[in-house]
Amino acid sequence: MKLNIANPATGLQKVIEMEDEKKLRIFYEKRMAQDVEVDALGDEFKGYVLRITGGQDKEGFTMKQGVLLNTRVRLLLPKGTTGFANHRGREGERKRRSVRGCIVGPDLAVLNLVVVKKGEGELPGLTDSVKPRRLGPKRASKIRKLFNLTKEDDVTRYVIRREIESKNPKVGKFTKAPKIQRLVTPIHLQRQRRKAALRKQAAEKSATEARTYKKLINARRAEQLAKKHHAVAAKRAEAPAAAPAKAAPKK
Repeated sequence: MKLNIANPATGLQKVIEMEDEKKLRIFYEKRMAQDVEVDALGDEFKGYVLRITGGQDKEGFTMKQGVLLNTRVRLLLPKGTTGFANHRGREGERKRRSVRGCIVGPDLAVLNLVVVKKGEGELPGLTDSVKPRRLGPKRASKIRKLFNLTKEDDVTRYVIRREIESKNPKVGKFTKAPKIQRLVTPIHLQRQRRKAALRKQAAEKSATEARTYKKLINARRAEQLAKKHHAVAAKRAEAPAAAPAKAAPKK
């Protein structure tokens, strides 16, 4: 089994081939997202704690969180989930796909792990050096979180720029920075105020038109009612007087 170990603190990743089944038993019957003490893997792993993040079996089927089995099953999956690619299928479509359960077993070919706690020694190619991030955060809130900034600080001064070598020798090297997303600027606030004012104006206009329409409907109903009363009165005036009723004959 291959152990694909990643270290988020340094940005490094390493694949280790493990042939000894006795050493791999510490992972068996463990589930995804569980932390495992890996002292049994060797002296260099003493004190290390790794978290299981996934894996693939020998046929290449990916482990899926929530499937509490150590075998492969066929599930009816919606679009965009593990086992059913997002670019395939139509909206709302579901397909039956084979996925591997989230419990580790001997049938796995690759097991993905993440370093949660560093041990006593250094692991070559994993903890002994640091790989700098090529791209920094782009969202304003994440830049504030990275540099521990407050809302009063100017986020644009802390954007991580990267140096690029131009193909044109006349230009030489230049730096490039991402456009900050979700940045609250005076223009953004002005647009929000304008949108709110337009919404309020539209609501007032709609209410005014509704009142005008209601007045017009009431006036037309009153006019129709007056015409009806006038027509009824005219008919009554034109009709002859009704003859007096005859008295009933005495028995």
